[in-house]
Amino acid sequence: MDLLPVIDLSTYLEAGPNKSELELSELCVSVSRILRETGALVVKDPRCTAEDNDRFIDMMERYFQSPLHFKRQQERPNLHYQVGVTPEGVEAPRSLLDKDMQLKFMQMPKEFQPSTPKGPDPKWRYMWRVGPRPSNTRFQELNSEPVVPQGFDDWKETMDSWGHKMISAIQAVAEMAAIGFGLPKDAFTSLMNQGPHLLAPTGSDLKRYGQEGTVFAGYHYDLNFLTIHGRSRFPGLNIWLRDGRKVEVKVPVGCLLIQTGKQIEWLTAGNCIAGMHEVVVTSRTIDAIKLASEQNRSLWRVSSTLFSHIASDAVLKPLGHFAESPLASKYPPICAGEFVEQELAVINLKGNNGKS
Repeated sequence: MDLLPVIDLSTYLEAGPNKSELELSELCVSVSRILRETGALVVKDPRCTAEDNDRFIDMMERYFQSPLHFKRQQERPNLHYQVGVTPEGVEAPRSLLDKDMQLKFMQMPKEFQPSTPKGPDPKWRYMWRVGPRPSNTRFQELNSEPVVPQGFDDWKETMDSWGHKMISAIQAVAEMAAIGFGLPKDAFTSLMNQGPHLLAPTGSDLKRYGQEGTVFAGYHYDLNFLTIHGRSRFPGLNIWLRDGRKVEVKVPVGCLLIQTGKQIEWLTAGNCIAGMHEVVVTSRTIDAIKLASEQNRSLWRVSSTLFSHIASDAVLKPLGHFAESPLASKYPPICAGEFVEQELAVINLKGNNGKS
């Protein structure tokens, strides 16, 4: 059985009166089951095309290839790097700092163990907010104004267009997952309204760091609700299934990959856990580097990542029947913005040297 079958969202999006409720219900149950078992989902959304993804990646390759002094102008460490550029060597993988996590993966079978990072991630990232923000919020710095690099006239339009399309795909999946989990259709999407969603593409320089085994993103989970990516031009993403197996992800052309974050784990009382993953240079990455070099293409590995969030002022707590779960006490109510700030402190993005 294919671990990550492609879920075509058009079946759900175009469901009219002729579509049987049973068929839609079965599709929604499949979505929630795959998210629960694998922490990931591959979807095809007719609104997000391969051409859209290419246009976005082309622009980001152009940006990441820019000189160092130019890119540093878009850096905003005073805002926890939640807008603008984060240079390589700033984001520290949680596995580097979290002793419990290190202990956990030492106990894994050898073939499923994550790669060990040598230090902070050697990848760049650009943070761009997507969608409206609340006018009145306790978490202003998580909802800051965007940073536009000079000389990129198509920047705002390209970022907003691709960001909004990926948010639309997330919203459809969030509705389907809610139905599949036996919750009201808008259980998740109502909490996402005016959330601090971030389009956060990464750039990894394969010319400098293209050696097999190089860790671009050490073993970690995402702190947000659901993460979505368009297909990268260079493979290298590994995910861990709920049963502990490590799997290299292959995203077909024109498809999107969705991963579960810590906020959905909170809302489902651990029924759906945050998916662990890493990005490493593998033999398949090396093959893609060789091909790109022959074709004179960019050797920057761009991921078109978007982090969808629960609204900062909303409360994270187990929803509906999940509140009755025996594990619910492990997920006490907490303001989503407060939760994000705690998590950012651990991974070094709040400027306090990784101490929470």
